[in-house]
Amino acid sequence: MKGKIRYFIIIVFLFFFLFPIVWIVLTSFKSPGEFLSHPPKWIPREPRLTHYFAVARLGGYHALKNTLIVSSLTTVIAVLLGTPCAYSLARFNTGGRNLAFWFLSHRMLPPITVAFPMFLLFRALGWIDTYQVLITVHLTFTLPYVIWMMRGFFRDIPLDIEESAQIDGCTPWQTFIHITLPLAAPGLVATAIFCFIFSWCELLFGLVLSRTEVVPLSVQLPRYFGQQMTFWGEIGALSTLSMLPIFALTLFAQKFLVRGLTLGAIK
Repeated sequence: MKGKIRYFIIIVFLFFFLFPIVWIVLTSFKSPGEFLSHPPKWIPREPRLTHYFAVARLGGYHALKNTLIVSSLTTVIAVLLGTPCAYSLARFNTGGRNLAFWFLSHRMLPPITVAFPMFLLFRALGWIDTYQVLITVHLTFTLPYVIWMMRGFFRDIPLDIEESAQIDGCTPWQTFIHITLPLAAPGLVATAIFCFIFSWCELLFGLVLSRTEVVPLSVQLPRYFGQQMTFWGEIGALSTLSMLPIFALTLFAQKFLVRGLTLGAIK
């Protein structure tokens, strides 16, 4: 009886969380007359791909390319810079015990408080509406996250393993590359996935620092809601496309994600 109740609760929660996703995907294949029909038409009578072609005309694929470039480069740079920094904090206590929390405090700062000063700074540099401005700004909240998370993963790896490797002749750098980093790989993958998602979904800085050339998805999608007309089919198509990279990345790295989130939970 308890097993049936558990499965029933799981099904209810799955329906609650998956229904909006299924609805937006089905909307991308509906005809204009089916968007606001009453009673609602759950399944499109004649599925069509016209909205996916219209997204290209409305700049959706260009925004998708921009978001992929910004999110990918932000994640790679944050991992490359943050991982050695986290290792230094975990093993050598660089900067004292409060430096790691200082990095974390950058994540606590409300973005709206620095949006206008950043706009003035990057406008003076001539960086408005460029890839480098979005990547630089996204690094301000992904890099501290990488440092804090990877510091915890490195601290969960026994120090005896590294000392054994150094006794066998490894240098500290070789120990980090060949011993410690592979052991922390699940945590590294999990951290990188979350950094990618943070950058992918960011709205405020994209709205303030982009204009026409480097418009991210989070800024492009609201433009389909107009005062005179709302492009429901194109909204469904672009929303569906924006979900695919996240789902694909999560499914591809699922085993690393589960191991990374539970790393250090069991001694």
